[in-house]
This record gives sequence, C-alpha cells and structure tokens, in this order.
Amino acid sequence: MIELEGLTKRYGDKVAVNNLTFAVRPGIVTGFLGPNGAGKSTTMRMMLGLDRPTAGDVRIDGQHYDQLKDPLTYIGALLDAKAMHGGRSAFNHLLCLAQSNCIPNSRVHEVLDTVGLTAVAKKKAKGFSLGMGQRLGIAGALLGDPRILMFDEPVNGLDPEGIHWIRNLMKSLAAQGRTVFVSSHLMSEMALTADHLVVIGQGRLLADTSMADFIQQNSRSYVRIRTPHRERLLDVLHQAGITVVESGNGTLEVDGGKSEQIGELAAQHQLALHELSPQQASLEEAFMQLTAESVEYHAHSDTPLPVAPAEQQQGWGDGWKKD
Repeated sequence: MIELEGLTKRYGDKVAVNNLTFAVRPGIVTGFLGPNGAGKSTTMRMMLGLDRPTAGDVRIDGQHYDQLKDPLTYIGALLDAKAMHGGRSAFNHLLCLAQSNCIPNSRVHEVLDTVGLTAVAKKKAKGFSLGMGQRLGIAGALLGDPRILMFDEPVNGLDPEGIHWIRNLMKSLAAQGRTVFVSSHLMSEMALTADHLVVIGQGRLLADTSMADFIQQNSRSYVRIRTPHRERLLDVLHQAGITVVESGNGTLEVDGGKSEQIGELAAQHQLALHELSPQQASLEEAFMQLTAESVEYHAHSDTPLPVAPAEQQQGWGDGWKKD
C-alpha cells in the first residue's frame, strides 16, 4: 500500500502539490489523473524519494522509500523509459539493477521474456524504439517481483498488441493482490484498465473514488427515446410525472435511469419504441467536466494560423510541380 498524508511540494512561490492525502490500496488498479501541470509527476517522484516534500509524508508499506532495503523488491516503477544507459544492452541494464538489489540473475531472463525482449536482449538500449524502451522500463519495474508497482504513461509508444498486453498485465498484477498505481492521459485506455481513480488539479485532490462513481458523479445520465408515436408518448410520460427534453432529430431524452419504467409505460399504451437506450458519459467527458477549472494550459481552436507570403506559396507550388 502507498499512503500519502498532507503531501506538499513548493518551488519558490509555486505550489506544485498541495496537501494531498490518499491511499493506493492493493488488489485493484488505481488510475492517477490530472491535467498537464497538475502535479502528478512531482507526486510520483516524492513517492519514490526522488523529490523531498516541503511538508507531509508518504509511506511505502509503512516505511519511507529510503528506509527500504533492496527497494526494487518492495516497489517497482516506470517513470521515464529513457532513464537508462544507452550504451548498455537490455540484459546488462537489468543485470545492474538486479545485482544492486540482491535479485538473482535468473530473474533478468524471466522479465525479458515477460515483456517480449528476449530476442533483443544483447542489443544496446540506445537503438531501441520508443515502444521497446517502454517494454524495457516495464521489465525493470517487474524485476524485483514487487508487491507495489507504479507506471507513468506505460502505453506510450506501444503498438495495439503492446497496449493490450500491458492492460492485461496490470489487471493480472492487481488480481494477484498487488498494489498497481498508473498515470496516463489516455482516457479510453484508463477506462478499460482502472478500477479506482485519484484525480488531482493544480496540486489539489479533486476525487478519490471508484471508476463507476466518478463517472456517475461528474456527468449526466439519461435515457434516449425514439418512437413513431412521439406526441402520444409525450402525453403518457407527462401524466406519469416524467420530465422529457426534446433534443432534435425526433429524439427525446429523460434524465436519470428510468428506462424500465418508460418501457413498461410504452407497452401498457401499445406504443412502439424504435430506441430506448440508457446513455452515460465517457470517462473523458466526466474528467473534462471535473477538471475544467483546473486546466493550466488552454489551447484556442479559433486562433488563426500564420499565412506565408504569396511568393513563398508560389515557391511551394513550383516545388510540387517539379515532383
């Protein structure tokens, strides 16, 4: 388990992390979300003792990170896939980590096989693609067979097969009773992976709840209806005290989860329904709703693009003609 109590980090006048208190529990995948600049990376670095907090405390299985003997056997982390000696082979990179943490050399072969890098184990890391570097970083996190794992953007650079693999790996690790803490900006992937969410904005805790509750609490749920008997159905629903919104394109919307009641009323009055579908916002929509006031960097889609001088544009055209 990872436990944070009043964790705070200041850089001069800027508060990067502001009094964070939450726990990352075993047996589930906990997603760590927040806009750019929210303080996620700083928080994860303080968990691993890479940054010293200004105030507050963080403990790994009840101890500070610097108190852990052979820390890779307690917690494995991937924060930066490029944080390795490019001149070393994948095998030697992992071997150095293993020897410094009293991990058997045989474990290096095991994790290389787990992440699919056995065939390139003797190749230097500097020649690896982004996805291969990610796999090597994940191998390093798994090396000590730790009870706690932390991943920052683990799917970065991975192909679809790799994304599917790391998703199932994290679920499998949690199912084994391990603590899995993962930060990512890919909401669609987080929705498929995480059971619980910790969301921060401008360094402050915004949410610490289950995935289902987070979406329910931060988005609108409604029932969408299409029927050829629109006016008659409106009368029936109004008589039942159900408020209906006409959304255009012939569809009706009813807030809340009343699909069973609506279906029964339509059946009682012999009204055909072409659609009766509960609608729930995505994780991305719920996240955008919650963090709208915490976004530090805003892009503006209405900003005009720069236009090149006419003579330069003519040059571009000539270039294309020559090809």
